[in-house]
Amino acid sequence: MTVQSAVHSHIDITDTLARLYLFLAQSMDRCMSEAARINYPEAELQAHLDSTRTAALDMLAGNQVVKAKVEQECDRAHTLIMACLEGGAAKAVALDALKAERAVLKHKTMALTDLLAVFRTA
Repeated sequence: MTVQSAVHSHIDITDTLARLYLFLAQSMDRCMSEAARINYPEAELQAHLDSTRTAALDMLAGNQVVKAKVEQECDRAHTLIMACLEGGAAKAVALDALKAERAVLKHKTMALTDLLAVFRTA
């Protein structure tokens, strides 16, 4: 792999992870806000999330540790979203956990977008 192709590969992976975290965050936002449910149509958002998740995991196939972490993050987010949608007594606990997970995703997304900007100017 040449240096140039490695740079493009890093840019692609960083961009894909940033998009994945953005779509996960939007999915979480739908649980917390009526406005988000209106602004992010479920079918369209889910299609973007699924295709981006698949792309990210394919790109990370060479690093099973990172791939497993990303899969766990996606699974954890999905579990929390489903718990919030089900309602009941566990909804409040799930919503608190979802808010905490959303904050983590916000920081990761900011870091990835900053890194992406650095890669693109290099």
